[in-house]
Amino acid sequence: MERDVGIEGYLTSTPGLGGTLKATAEDFVVEEISSPPPLAIDGSYTIASLRVRNWETNRLVRELARALHISRRRIGFAGTKDKRALTTQLFSFENVPPEAIKALRMKDIEVLDLFRSDRPLEMGDLVGNRFRIVLRDLAVAADRSIPIAEETARQIRSFGGFPNFFGVQRFGSVRPITHVVGRHIVRGEFKEAVGTYVANPLEGEGSESYEVRAALRDTGDVRAALRSYPKSYGFEKAILNHLASRPDDYVGALQQLPFNLLLMFVHGYQSYLFNRVMSERMRRGLPIHEPVPGDIVLPADKRGLPDRDRTIDVTCDNLERVAERCREGKAWVSAILFGSESEFAGGEVGQIEKEIVATEGLRPEDFIIPDIPRISSKGSRREILAPLHDFAIRPDDHGLNLSFASSRGSYATCLVREFTKVE
Repeated sequence: MERDVGIEGYLTSTPGLGGTLKATAEDFVVEEISSPPPLAIDGSYTIASLRVRNWETNRLVRELARALHISRRRIGFAGTKDKRALTTQLFSFENVPPEAIKALRMKDIEVLDLFRSDRPLEMGDLVGNRFRIVLRDLAVAADRSIPIAEETARQIRSFGGFPNFFGVQRFGSVRPITHVVGRHIVRGEFKEAVGTYVANPLEGEGSESYEVRAALRDTGDVRAALRSYPKSYGFEKAILNHLASRPDDYVGALQQLPFNLLLMFVHGYQSYLFNRVMSERMRRGLPIHEPVPGDIVLPADKRGLPDRDRTIDVTCDNLERVAERCREGKAWVSAILFGSESEFAGGEVGQIEKEIVATEGLRPEDFIIPDIPRISSKGSRREILAPLHDFAIRPDDHGLNLSFASSRGSYATCLVREFTKVE
């Protein structure tokens, strides 16, 4: 599955421990390190801190909107989270009184805190996330696993972080198809995009899901699919409902999905390309924690996070100076998130980026999507090393505990895989 989304290779050289991740939601605890909007007593937005268990963010927002009888567009959040987890994060609700949020009675949702603000939460309004993870059922005996885990941790600390791949869950943990839908959208293949999302059964998904998707793929009978698809498949049924009345309007069918999910398809395709660039860089033995000539480096912003709006071109003349800033945690090497206006690196690194893009037959203008302009993407650069803070490991009766804080946009599972070394 990792190779399917462009992930190959490891930063560390230790043997893998194997093990089971997310045996329960409580094995994967996530707390947002928030950058909340300011308090405003008379503000029109209620900001709520929610603790949720086993909820994927987009489906949670849909059910919150239903419970509150509001449009989902009136609910904002800073970042999407895994379903199989115990997560604490902020949400904003436009013109919804705190009392209505406090009165919510939904399974596995707890309201922790409430305040008013004059602005909503938007994607990216967070500094990072704090994790507590339990890795169970290690494949290596305890007397061997602890030294291996400690050496893996030592190597990660020496690099200052872990490979900043987009994790498998970025593409769909059970159905990793986000990037495939995005590829079709970018190519203007909207019928194929719809079919990939709604039908397209995959080995490994539940038998009910596989059967109804296979039937739609084989028959094309939208109305039969509407009757057979489970009620919980709300996004698929929204697409099918549209096609039932407008059979050839595949663009309109896609637009029945939430905007952030539509955008995620295009971003998922960019993420897949990014992963392939990262994997090839690592395969060639090029460092990810310090630059080589031709690299484009992101300096730290005022919060100490990578500033993707400013870049430093690395040359032979400034190489050592920029490398020192990277070692100090004040700058990060980047890779391309290819879009209509993105910038290639130079040297061997730029050659890798151009080759990966060429294998997909892409042009910059492909990411200008006139049929759905809001999901067009200019592209950018993204750091290839995910920095760590407060990183600690300890053994227990279950296996191995990991705790750490990482910056926004990084995937904890990509740290865990350095210990397990299994897909």
